[in-house]
Amino acid sequence: MSDLDDVVIIGGGVIGLASALALIEAGRSVRVLEAKTVGSGSSHGNCGTITPSHALPLAAPGTIGRAMRWLLTPDAPLYLKPRIDPSLWKWLARFASRCNARDLRQATAAKAAILTHSRQALPDWLARYGIDCEFAESGTDHVFRDAAAFDEFGEEVRLLAEYGVGADSIDGAAYERQEPAVLPGVHGVIRFHGDASLRPDRYVAGLAHALLQRGGKIVERCEVSGLAEDGAAYRIASSSGEYRARDVLVATGAWSSPLAKTLGLAEEALGKALQPGKGYSITYDSPALMPRRPLVLHERSVCVTAWGSGFRLGSTMEFSGYDSALNRRRLDALERGSREYLREPVGPAKREEWYGWRPMTYDDLPIIGRVPGKARVWLATGHGMLGVSMSVGTAQLVADLVCGRATAIDPQPYRLERFA
Repeated sequence: MSDLDDVVIIGGGVIGLASALALIEAGRSVRVLEAKTVGSGSSHGNCGTITPSHALPLAAPGTIGRAMRWLLTPDAPLYLKPRIDPSLWKWLARFASRCNARDLRQATAAKAAILTHSRQALPDWLARYGIDCEFAESGTDHVFRDAAAFDEFGEEVRLLAEYGVGADSIDGAAYERQEPAVLPGVHGVIRFHGDASLRPDRYVAGLAHALLQRGGKIVERCEVSGLAEDGAAYRIASSSGEYRARDVLVATGAWSSPLAKTLGLAEEALGKALQPGKGYSITYDSPALMPRRPLVLHERSVCVTAWGSGFRLGSTMEFSGYDSALNRRRLDALERGSREYLREPVGPAKREEWYGWRPMTYDDLPIIGRVPGKARVWLATGHGMLGVSMSVGTAQLVADLVCGRATAIDPQPYRLERFA
């Protein structure tokens, strides 16, 4: 049995590591237990965009209609693998119930709060910990080739502006002159100038390095199998032995619901709230002609990120449970979409084909706060596609809650109790 830690964090992805750093900063001793290796889940292969522009929830008027049209199209941006899965269909029914204007505004306000806080704090956060991850305050460009889609997106732009997320509109011909990487035929572009980008695998590696430098501990290939109260502490059983902590934070992303069932932690609420949403990406060596900032190829829902060290195509959302197959059709759809928009749609050498599961809540808000009925067990999960974007704000909120301080962000919208 190890010494007593102030906090044991289960999960070594971007949320667990960022929270660990914030707790170290608050004077707590911290140990991170990771079932595989740090950052090996969805923290690794995402597109690395920092996007207050994504404050609108997925559950919005019109989403269900689009989903039904795509239902049996295996390479559609949103794909539901046909299967008998009662938990998924119940989740989808709850998701559908939120596709209305009132819930849209409520979720947008809560998402914008944590996204904006995180984005504003990120430059100082990276500088404080000396993290070199190719961070660029670049903005992102949503590129449209279809006039109707461009006009329809205008309503989203107006709504985001109400929550402090600004954007500029650029004529297609003017954009083609300033961005030589795109093919002719751009109708228009929406630029979210407050967005940014970084290389996520280097960000996560930097978080881990900073944590170790400051006395934090990381135990990899450590699968947690039990949690029990032990007086004023908790005992955590794992494949690497038993650990003890005053507080425990579960930050296991898409695996939070299965782990909660194993540990007996609010499994009903988490099982109701969360589904794994599978995303894909392909990473290449840099082509000669790369976009100057991250792009969203809107009609194809493909994200393009160019760093000095590489080039990545990513996105898509697949609800197929924990199916571990690498779906070639969905990878090919990323490249096919890129070919419609870019002069050099892929790089000269392919370095990695990747998939990972995002923790999707049906209201598209993260779950941050105390586990009901457990005095010192906490959750930080359910960040969907925005774990990197929300990492700094989540870390500060976790540290404030665990340490009993006044919070910089209102925690109420993110509590697990909303799913009771």
